[in-house]
Amino acid sequence: MTERSIAAYDVSERVKRYDADMELMHPNRSKMVQVALEVLPFPKTVALRAIDLGIGTGYFTECFLNNFPNSCVLGIDGAQAMIELAKARLTSLASRVELVIGDFRKLQELAPDAGTVDVVFSAYALHHLSRPDKETVLKQVAELLVPGGWFVNADLIVADSSELESRLQQIRVAGIVERAGGSDKRFADSASTGRFLADLQKNERDQPMTLAQDLEMLRSSGLKNVSAFWLEYRELVSAGQK
Repeated sequence: MTERSIAAYDVSERVKRYDADMELMHPNRSKMVQVALEVLPFPKTVALRAIDLGIGTGYFTECFLNNFPNSCVLGIDGAQAMIELAKARLTSLASRVELVIGDFRKLQELAPDAGTVDVVFSAYALHHLSRPDKETVLKQVAELLVPGGWFVNADLIVADSSELESRLQQIRVAGIVERAGGSDKRFADSASTGRFLADLQKNERDQPMTLAQDLEMLRSSGLKNVSAFWLEYRELVSAGQK
């Protein structure tokens, strides 16, 4: 994440409503995490070593640890406020989680040695990176993974054309307004919702890639069996194996 996007998530008022906002803006989050976990071809009883890039409030890590009850996770996030929320969510799983405040663009400085990690996963974090930064992170991910290890990513993409992107944004805005049901003035109507999303994207420096770019980046990092395992509008679950 850039320094600006880290700062955007290190504001207490922003992170307090993060999970509630995710339900409104990204109602597929639970489905995407479920698909990401289904992609991983490991017995549930295996003791996996995993890293969560941009742990946020700990949602993905909680699901991962419940799915693989003998595993452990290193959770990295640049925002102290997010780490505190993750700590609160993961209290009952604390013995299996290590939380680190840091910029995951410097993954080699924050994570274990190369070839020691079974899984790296991430959700709604990598789209904050520029293409060069994302390429660097993915190469570091590939180096960390053991042979046969997996990287899974649940994130946003952008359409191939401005016309299609505009239509997908219209669908997105309409869905948010409907789900909010007038209970949140930020999402009272299409105009206010559109302004909120535009400001959010600007403040967080969102830089999503197209589907083709996302998959090619995974391949060029050294991963194989790369695929889009789930896709709906602007949301994607992609993955690849070391």
